[in-house]
Amino acid sequence: MDILFSNSQNLLTQVGDEFFRYLFDKIDWNLRMIAIKGPRGSGKTTLMLQQIKYGIKPKAQEALYFSADHYWFYTHNLVETAHTFYQNGGRYLFIDEVHKYPNWSREIKNIYDSFPDLKVVFSSSSALDIYKGESDLSRRVFTYELPGMSFREYLNLTQGQNFQPVSLAEVQNTQADITKEINSKLHPLPIFREYLKRGYLPIITESNPEIIPIFLQQIINTVVESDLAFIADYNAGTAYKVKKLLGVLAESAPFKPNVSSIARKIETSRDSVYEWLTQLEKARLLNFLVADGKGVSLLQKPDKVYLENTNLSYALKANPEIGSVRETFLLNQLKNINKEVRLPKSGDFLIEDLVIEVGGKNKDANQVRHLKNHMIVADEIEYGFGNKIPLWVFGMMY
Repeated sequence: MDILFSNSQNLLTQVGDEFFRYLFDKIDWNLRMIAIKGPRGSGKTTLMLQQIKYGIKPKAQEALYFSADHYWFYTHNLVETAHTFYQNGGRYLFIDEVHKYPNWSREIKNIYDSFPDLKVVFSSSSALDIYKGESDLSRRVFTYELPGMSFREYLNLTQGQNFQPVSLAEVQNTQADITKEINSKLHPLPIFREYLKRGYLPIITESNPEIIPIFLQQIINTVVESDLAFIADYNAGTAYKVKKLLGVLAESAPFKPNVSSIARKIETSRDSVYEWLTQLEKARLLNFLVADGKGVSLLQKPDKVYLENTNLSYALKANPEIGSVRETFLLNQLKNINKEVRLPKSGDFLIEDLVIEVGGKNKDANQVRHLKNHMIVADEIEYGFGNKIPLWVFGMMY
């Protein structure tokens, strides 16, 4: 196992404590088994390495990090590796990209049952259904979701700030205080523009900003050709059609999908389109909006389809329409704080009884004025007034 320990130690020397994703402090690291799901590039690996280096601060041999697709596993299995690690004093096991390992759920269950005082943290693609594996993990594992960065995290990372998250209720009721504090320290609008184009993933600090769209295109290829290939058993032909579907969606998102037309365009069946849409949504490449009053079920056509985040909009289309970008951002941030968002009869989004209309700085309430509880979310303004709130403020919620 020397190669695994050597690799783990090398990675630990490279991780720093300058920036922690918001989830770091929300995870109960004392749990026996933790799953961290999230899109590629969101920082799952760094999160685990930071917990080893700054959370556990273990003695030698007590903690081990490795990726489940390491070549070590060509000739060894997870249970055997955990057993050897445990016998040599190991107590904290961190497994990255567990979905790349065949029969992962059975072996993870065996590790849990065989080593009661071994703590296990594993990461996986967003698309993986942790509780749908061959073995029942529902009573054993606690799952956390790590989305891409909020605008708040982007400000803290790139501007050296320490802004704290605010709730949706605080955005509604104390926006004046929030905007006053932030505007006293910086001008948010030009930074917000950069965030929309390339600030959703922490990779922004490690790469030339101009190549972020290329990096995102590589992520899309990896998600479809590698992650979904493992999880949904895609072959090369299926992966090609799924990428073609994503290209069709990117051209006009957000839009109300005509599944029959899409199926004809990419030469596949309606059922395949429904299935692939669901998988792309689970993989955090798409977001769905369902009309108010409708149930949510698998293989049901969503009423509106969005790309999952605005960086994808700019990566897949040279000049995305700004109105679409605004809606994509707001839906993304609301879903990332686990709000149930619906498509209302009037307005853009519905959260419980609150209708939200999104637009530019001159947006008025004409379309939703007749509704008792409504809000105007306006881009290109630093301060709001009444129920007109700056769009960027919704990026401060996690």
